Amino acid sequence: MKDAIVVTGGAGFIGSNFVRSWIESVGGRVIDLDKLTYAGNLATLRDLQDEPRHVFVNGDILDRALVRQLLVEHEPRAVVNFAAESHVDRSIDSPGAFIQTNIVGVYHLLEEARRYFADLPAGARWDFRFLHVSTDEVYGSLGPEDERFGESSPYAPNSPYAASKASADHLVRAYHRTYGLPTLTTNCSNNYGPFQFPEKLIPLIILNALAGRALPVYGDGQNVRDWLYVEDHCAAIRRVIDDGRVGDAYNIGGDCERSNIELVKTLCRLLDEMVPDSPHVPHERLISFVQDRPGHDRRYAIEPGKLHRELGWRPLESLDSGLRKTVRWYLDNQDWCHAVRADVYGGERLGLEAT
Repeated sequence: MKDAIVVTGGAGFIGSNFVRSWIESVGGRVIDLDKLTYAGNLATLRDLQDEPRHVFVNGDILDRALVRQLLVEHEPRAVVNFAAESHVDRSIDSPGAFIQTNIVGVYHLLEEARRYFADLPAGARWDFRFLHVSTDEVYGSLGPEDERFGESSPYAPNSPYAASKASADHLVRAYHRTYGLPTLTTNCSNNYGPFQFPEKLIPLIILNALAGRALPVYGDGQNVRDWLYVEDHCAAIRRVIDDGRVGDAYNIGGDCERSNIELVKTLCRLLDEMVPDSPHVPHERLISFVQDRPGHDRRYAIEPGKLHRELGWRPLESLDSGLRKTVRWYLDNQDWCHAVRADVYGGERLGLEAT
């Protein structure tokens, strides 16, 4: 087995950050398989184009022959699956793509990983891992006083996106229990940070505010999410690959619950401070409440205690420090923002993907 891993969805937000963190922290080669849909873009990987440890492959996890070829050729010690349709609003409008990628695609990956694993020599089998990256949305919605989601919380998905991820989680568990495939599952809270697709709430608010556009907030703005800085998430996944108990799931949370309106107002204050000469100061005046989306979960909150106790991981960034880094990144990387928006929308239009 060679010192390589296969990462699916590595041109997307979390995947691309993970690819960078793996190369910087571990040093091994990354075989990066991405279909390059709306959420995956080669502009996100521009800084890796001359990196010999990064091998990019434009392809689909539904392509069994391609997945098999990559596994046989590169002999990875792990497969890390980020590939997913992940935008809830899009899942409401067009759920079929989510069924195909998030369920059928994961099935194909598992089948090829099972075949590859069965052909490995005994020593290499001991080291191999299949890690599936999932979401806290599989657990459904919490009330204001409810205990946070733990790994034993029942699944109760409320959107086509969440249901598709829940289905994939069950498949991953079944492939471990039935076939002995050494799987791991991580369920994370809302990520934010560099290279996030501009439909998502935090980059949408930053970019709209800079342009003097309305800052749309769903409903009354009191929907609560737990926020996790993407580099902390990547560090947690590396820890789970190295030391996680095979067959287990681990919740990865940032211990940073905020309502959407609190978050938007915090971003406005940071922009007031960091772009004081903006003609739109105070940016808070741009906030506009819009009609809530169907089935909008009221609160997500995740309990990462198992990860703390068993693997010693804790997030390094507070929400304040992480948001400050994130705003600064978007201010300094307007060329990336323009390139991604132009590639996806053919211009500057942005939709709303609140959380």
